[in-house]
Amino acid sequence: MAAVQINRALDFVRDAMREAGALWWRFFDWLALIEWRQLYLVWFLGFVAGLFVNLVEPAIWFILVSFGVKVLAGGKRRAELLARDASSKADVANLERRLTEAQMATLQAQVEPHFLFNTLALIGQLIETDPKEAARVHGHLIEYLRASLPQMRGAMGKGGTGGTLGKQVELSRAYLAIMQARMKERLHVRFEVPDFLGSAPFPPMMLQTLIENAIKHGLEPKVAGGTIVVRSRVEGATLHVDVLDDGVGFNLHAGSGVGLANIRERLALLYGTSAELVIEAPVTGGACVSIRLPYRMTEDG
Repeated sequence: MAAVQINRALDFVRDAMREAGALWWRFFDWLALIEWRQLYLVWFLGFVAGLFVNLVEPAIWFILVSFGVKVLAGGKRRAELLARDASSKADVANLERRLTEAQMATLQAQVEPHFLFNTLALIGQLIETDPKEAARVHGHLIEYLRASLPQMRGAMGKGGTGGTLGKQVELSRAYLAIMQARMKERLHVRFEVPDFLGSAPFPPMMLQTLIENAIKHGLEPKVAGGTIVVRSRVEGATLHVDVLDDGVGFNLHAGSGVGLANIRERLALLYGTSAELVIEAPVTGGACVSIRLPYRMTEDG
């Protein structure tokens, strides 16, 4: 029985020493990080409190001990704590960057497959009915893949920010050549993109997504088809890239489809609140969808 009591007493002492050690290190870290002006205020309040409760001597000892610890070891400990905090923040930033890249890759992967499958299906149909047209569409597809794959690889290597407006226009032309093979005279295209904006950074595949959305929801439901206009301009420090169509109208394709939701998520990941996707209904009919983001003259600018 006595042995049990002794063991309990030893356990209590060990726990008390452990708690005391933890309290000491918390006190040490607090001293290392607190500014001198704040510490002076703590000393003053502690001394005043000691006067009121008749504990002046402990208050003085607290001031002397904390002063000695602060002078002798506070600077080193402060440096250690700040270095550890910086390292933790760097680890968090690295994890956030990797998460952003993974999210970008996931969002990007949603764009491509259905277009490729549809194009291959079209080529398969044309092989039986119009072999020459099948060969032309096949050529357009090769041109499209040659333009798109390097951009997608580069974008993933840069966290989704690689690419220029000029490259996206080139890719969109190749894409629209395939769509014109499908829709024939029902699809007309016009580009109004100044040459000097070709070097402006612009996220990969977004322009094509807007064009695809306009065709699918604006022009394909319209028996006569229509026209797509791709235009860009700079207003202040903002690059505007618009895709207009004269299709069936705003209400049928202005909502929350996967393509537009994809663009919104990617813009938020890349630019935060500095970029936006704007959907408007022109008075002449159809729809205008615009990507607006900070303008830079070149990728390195």
